Amino acid sequence: MTSVSPCASPSSEMSEFLQAYPEVQFVDLLISDMNGVVRGKRIERASLHKVYEKGINLPASLFALDINGSTVESTGLGLDIGDADRICFPIPGTLSYEPWQKRPTAQLLMTMHELDGTPFFADPREVLRSVVEKFDALGLTICAAFELEFYLIDQDNVNGRPQPPRSPISGKRPQSTQVYLIDDLDEYVDCLQDMLEAAKEQDIPADAIVKESAPAQFEVNLHHVEDAIKACDYAVLLKRLIKNIAYDHEMDSTFMAKPYPGQAGNGLHVHISLLDKKTGKNIFTSDEPEQNDALRHAIGGVLETLPASMAFLCPNVNSYRRFGAQFYVPNAPSWGLDNRTVALRVPTGSADAVRIEHRVAGADANPYLMMAAILSGIHHGLTNQIEPGAPVEGNSYEQLEQSLPNNLRDALRELDDSEVLNKYISPDYIDVFVACKESELSEFEVSISDLEYNWYLHTV
Repeated sequence: MTSVSPCASPSSEMSEFLQAYPEVQFVDLLISDMNGVVRGKRIERASLHKVYEKGINLPASLFALDINGSTVESTGLGLDIGDADRICFPIPGTLSYEPWQKRPTAQLLMTMHELDGTPFFADPREVLRSVVEKFDALGLTICAAFELEFYLIDQDNVNGRPQPPRSPISGKRPQSTQVYLIDDLDEYVDCLQDMLEAAKEQDIPADAIVKESAPAQFEVNLHHVEDAIKACDYAVLLKRLIKNIAYDHEMDSTFMAKPYPGQAGNGLHVHISLLDKKTGKNIFTSDEPEQNDALRHAIGGVLETLPASMAFLCPNVNSYRRFGAQFYVPNAPSWGLDNRTVALRVPTGSADAVRIEHRVAGADANPYLMMAAILSGIHHGLTNQIEPGAPVEGNSYEQLEQSLPNNLRDALRELDDSEVLNKYISPDYIDVFVACKESELSEFEVSISDLEYNWYLHTV
């Protein structure tokens, strides 16, 4: 990884922004933790220049937090190091206005470094950067775009469980499971349109919202960018934007992988192509994708590493409830041309737009870690010329048995034991990730569910 030093003086970016937004009073300094949860500090406007000059201090244990925000001490990043600080620097190009705030507020993404300026190994953004650098060495640029699914939900739950929000137009709770239904978009048009407009104001390239196949479930499409890390930045910021805009409209939103039994889960699909740095040409370009060596080898590597990647793609206990043939969630390493029943779909609308659509991850995944795992597989496949086998035609669920890990514990074992992923992602980081997730899993397994009481309390 390359060393990053603090800015010598407040950047022109900061000066131009503050001049354009003289009303801004506060700035939120944001950093994404292991779970993709945005954390940080809020500062006054007058202190922003110090952030650009010297950075800010945050404890290294920020990257050892479980989903409840508690430090997992077995990571070694908490009391073992005195809960010591590291330094966080601004990420250029991420200073933007927060249109949902009542008091004029801006936001700025940060990334963590050691005190000497070198990247901090446990920052997921830096985990991804170390993988991206391997593509730089091959003379390749990564082009990527996310599709993010979410539910709008009522701010009032029923016995702790979510329910669809009442339509601002009809006053009714939606029941429709009809995908792409325009009328359902109309029911929440003000909220959804405000999301797109807020994204535009923040330069987040969200270009469409579609109705998904469950009540009040939607998908936002991000336009492709020629920077894998920036694509992940956009995904993280978009989730924060959606949560806040929904709240402004007296609704909540959720990216939980499976919030409703019997309904579709929330997925996080990503489209990836590779561009030759010299020519700018997509190396997957082909009228006959099956004959493109680079595409086949990239797919082969991703499929080979897919079982070991599952803990990054599906990082929570709830993640594995999303899988099922009726919900178009692949459960075996597979690929196909224009086939939505497989793990890796290759859209073939035009020769120069050939790409890999990865369809396995849930919306609860950390985009940086998800992307790092997928790109590790692609690089592994390219450099070792791994063949993926024949593409699947027709319904893959009827042809292939489930073979991917179907629970978090098995997924963590696959990750921990993977020789390939341990070459691309620091084993020290994998140790931290596994420790955090095993801690969450242990807490989950000692809890007693309502269903257990219903089944056993008076019957055994």
